[in-house]
This record gives sequence, structure tokens and C-alpha cells, in this order.
Amino acid sequence: MKNLTRRLLPLMLMVLLVCGVMTVPALAAEEGASAPAMYGTFWALVPPIIAIVLALITKEAYSSLFIGVVVGALLACDFAPVRALNLIVDGGFITAISENAGIFIFLVLLGIIVALVNVAGGSAAFGRWAEKNIKTRVGAQIATFILGVLIFIDDYFNCLTVGSVMRPVTDSHRISRAKLAYLIDATAAPVCMIAPVSSWAAAVSGVADDLDTGITGIQLFIRAIPYNLYSLLTFVFIIALALMKFDYGPMKGHELRALEKGDLGGLDNADEERGNPKGRVLDLILPVILLIVTCTVGMLYVGGFFGTDWWGDAGNGGDFIGAFGNTDAFVGLPWGSLIALVVIIIYLVARRVVTFKDAMGCVPKGFNAMVPPILILTLAVSLKTMTSSLGAADFVHDVMEGAAQSLYSMLPAVIFVVACILAFASGTSWGTFGILIPIVTAIFPADSTLLIIGISACLAGAVCGDHCSPISDTTIMASAGAQIEHVNHVSTQLPYAITVAAVSFVGFIVAGFVQNVFITWIVSAVLMLAVLFVLRSREARKA
Repeated sequence: MKNLTRRLLPLMLMVLLVCGVMTVPALAAEEGASAPAMYGTFWALVPPIIAIVLALITKEAYSSLFIGVVVGALLACDFAPVRALNLIVDGGFITAISENAGIFIFLVLLGIIVALVNVAGGSAAFGRWAEKNIKTRVGAQIATFILGVLIFIDDYFNCLTVGSVMRPVTDSHRISRAKLAYLIDATAAPVCMIAPVSSWAAAVSGVADDLDTGITGIQLFIRAIPYNLYSLLTFVFIIALALMKFDYGPMKGHELRALEKGDLGGLDNADEERGNPKGRVLDLILPVILLIVTCTVGMLYVGGFFGTDWWGDAGNGGDFIGAFGNTDAFVGLPWGSLIALVVIIIYLVARRVVTFKDAMGCVPKGFNAMVPPILILTLAVSLKTMTSSLGAADFVHDVMEGAAQSLYSMLPAVIFVVACILAFASGTSWGTFGILIPIVTAIFPADSTLLIIGISACLAGAVCGDHCSPISDTTIMASAGAQIEHVNHVSTQLPYAITVAAVSFVGFIVAGFVQNVFITWIVSAVLMLAVLFVLRSREARKA
């Protein structure tokens, strides 16, 4: 505890010093100004940067995020303490909880389902099956990757479903929870961003449909898929890394401890691992399939696929993509998971692998398991509110307009970097492409190859920043799905994400000049493999 205090004290003093220095221009603002003195400047990105740096240094997410929220509120309120406190409580925490109540309910319901499957012995049975049929660590990693790619409807659903299904498999092969969390995170947002039928495709289409691009939003999304280098190269990276059988950075330590000592680094309690010995693989597979079906139907229903939508307006009867474009995942996912939970309880009680009393005992157990991600998500959303209050979107808009005047063929690479930074600092890819897509369409000619490449760079950068960011909801969900300390997940996956991002940056430079998808892909893929061979050689020399 004393060591932690000694480490935190200089960091707290640094934060206070920075805040004190920034008080001077802040207090110089006119009384009653409608916007903060630092609105629309680089200082809009300072609160998340402080939170992220503190989290990586202290390995503690809650206080780091809270300090970021406090700094953001002080900047947004020109250091008026009462106004800042009101913004933190009302505009931050209360708003975050009310606006995300749907996803919190979904998290709790999914936690209860996972607890039920564990108590029924379904997870243990699947682990025994996997031990016999998936013989190698490589096979376990590839199987996790494949399942992640197949669940492309929604990233939240992807993270938690893949985690609950594949934990017994990866655990049996002594794959660390840090590696599992990376595999989950790397096949959540990236696959949703290249799947034409997903909540992400609907979001992009909705933003692009109102702009003068010469084509519809969904057509623009589909044409941008081949140039989405970060998503596609992430898949190449995962497969190559598994086949080459090496790791680097902090991940290497986690994998060595898992392989040599059996220390997976997870959060599970011993009680959660014990289940009914009569459980069968079907007791896990059937609930997962039921969950997928009901959540998909729920999202379609809310979007109006079956007629009138959730809000009573005319729906998108029979229009699959249109229904996804109109849906609200925060309503559809709880809708589907609640139905799935009721049916799963009936099925497991009827199978006599759990009693009704045991099933009800899983309700608080599932809720308790989801308290950490709910807390982190609340703090992260509150931090995003502070960033928005400081005009981060306006700052990025000005940066992009300035870049457009001097760089043109390099612009896709510049757009990629700007999107990475904005998504990393804000923790939201949807917010990032919502800001940048209108700017990109204004820079490039309508229906041109450079427009397609620019949109791809924007989407790829949004996914990359979201993937790296400790305050991203998808990153938080991946930690919950793998049952690992959130900060451990962030620190281990960051070098991997940065590696793919660096190669993607070079790829977008090539794409901007040659404007040919095949040449871009050949150069990017060869460079990705070359980097991995160099890294493996370096790790071999260290051994």
C-alpha cells in the first residue's frame, strides 16, 4: 500500500500542477461565456489522455477514469467547482446510467445466463469435449478467432458470447485470459466494421445517407470494405501470430505464466468453476444458439422488420438491412436476452441439471460478475461527456480542414491517424466516424476512388482507436468476456494493436498514391508478415 501511495503521489501532484497552470487562461474567460475557455482546442483531449496514462501506470482503472472525469469537468466549467460537481454527477454519472441502462440490463442478463450454464455443467462439459477434439493451443486460438468472425451482428454481443463459450477451451490449453481477451476484442469491432449486415454497417450507412456522395450509404460502406486495412490486417495478424507460435510485449509474460505455471490471470472464483457433472455440451451450445437467435430477432423487431417499429412508426417490413439501420441495440439486445433467459431456465430445470432454487441463486451471482464492467462503462461514458463538452469534435474538424489544404494523396493516411487519435481519446468509434465522415465526403470528389479510400481510412482508424482505448466500451466488454482485469487486457493488447496500426498507416499511404486495391493489399500483407518475422527473430534472440 505504501508503494502504491508513493507511486500515486507524484502523479496526483502532476495533475494538480497541470490543472493549476491551466487555471490562469481559464479564469481569464469572460463571465457567463457560453463555451469553456478551452473549447475546441487540444485541451479537449487532455482529460482522456490523463485517465489513460494513469491507468497504464497504476494498473488501476477506477480511480484513473474518475480523475479524468474530474479534470474534464473542471476544464469544461472553467474551474468553477460547484458547476463542475453538478456536471460530474448530473451530466456525467446520472446521464451515463440512464442512457446506457439498456446495455447494463443486457450485461446483467448475460451474466446470469453464463452463471446458469456454469452451474448446469455445460461449460465444464464443453471444456472436456474441447480437450479431446481441439488438440493444440494453435487450434484453440484459431477456433476462438473463427467464432468471433461468425458472430458479426453486434460487437457487445460478440465479446460476451465468444468469451463465455471459448473460456473452457482456452483454459484447457493454458492460454492466458489476456490472450483470450485480445482474440475477443480483435474479432469484435473489426468484423462488425466489414460485415454489411451488422449494427455498425447500419450506423455508418445512416451517417452517409444524408451526404452528397453520389451513392447510397450502404453502397459506400460495402465499397469501403476492401480498403479497411486495419480490420483485415488484424485478421492476418491473428492467424499468423497463432501459426508462428510466439508472443511479444507484456502478452509474452502472461502466456509464459499460463503455460509454465497454469496461472491464467483470470477473475473466476472457484465456486463458478464447479458445475453439475451430469452437464452436457448441449447445455452450453443450446443456450448460446438460443441467445443468438432471440437477440437477432429482438434487434430486427425493434427496427421494424416485422411491421411497426419499437416507437410505433412505420417499420421496414421485410427489409433486413433497413431494420438494422433503424434498430436500437440498447433495446433489442435486452429484449432478446430476457426471452432467452426465461427459456434457458425452463430447459435446464426440466433437464434436472439445476433446481429452480439454484437457478434463482444465479441471478445475484450473474449481477455481481458484471458489476466491474458496469462501473468502468459508467466512468468511461462520463469521461466521453466531458470530452464532448470541451469541443473535441470541433478541434478535430479544424485539424482536418487544415490538413486538406496541404496534403491530398497523403490524406487517407492522415485521416486514419486522426481517426485513431480521436477514437482512442474518446473511446467511441461510432462517435468518431460520425464526426469524420461528413468531413471526408466534403474533401474528396463524389463517387471517386479517393473518397472510398478516405471513408475506409476513417472507419479503419475509428476501429483501431476503439480497439486500443482503455475507455472504449468494446474493450471493457472484451475484459468482461474473458474475465480478466481490464487494465491487464489493455496493456497486453496495446503493442499488438499498434503493430497492425503502423502497417495500416503505410498501407493507406500506398492506397492514396496508387489507388489500386490489389497493389495496396499485396504491399500491406507482405509488410505485415515481414514485421512479424522480424519480431519473432528478435524474441528468439532474447530467449
